[in-house]
Amino acid sequence: MISLYSGEFLGLSVKDLMIPSERVAHVQVGNSLEHALLVLTKSGYTAIPVLDPHYRLLGLISTPIIMDSILGLERIEFEQLDTKKVQNAMNTEIPRINVNSTLQSSLDLLVDHPFLCIEDESGIFEGILTRRTVLLKLSNQVKRNNRK
Repeated sequence: MISLYSGEFLGLSVKDLMIPSERVAHVQVGNSLEHALLVLTKSGYTAIPVLDPHYRLLGLISTPIIMDSILGLERIEFEQLDTKKVQNAMNTEIPRINVNSTLQSSLDLLVDHPFLCIEDESGIFEGILTRRTVLLKLSNQVKRNNRK
């Protein structure tokens, strides 16, 4: 039986499970919504981090947010995509954790969010922790314990 209290699983550092920032699709705060939509479409993600020029985490942008921001009264105003900026549409209330956090402190947030943004003490974006990564790690640990 897996012991979640042993620290073997819950004591893991998010640093050990995160996808580093270099491998995470993101946009800059000053990019147009058109650019953000292109990045979202090419990456296949539904939401991506928004960073400032110093790589500090400022928010998330998603396809639904973009579509909502160009929705007019009678039609979708696609021509606004190249004039509106990410900073005016992004969601700033996002789940974020510190790079030194443990997995245990992140589980409650992962229940409601497919990924968590990870930042250091000064707000620099370090990467993401995905629900998928955590579930794969848990699955592997359960399989390993069942073999014993």
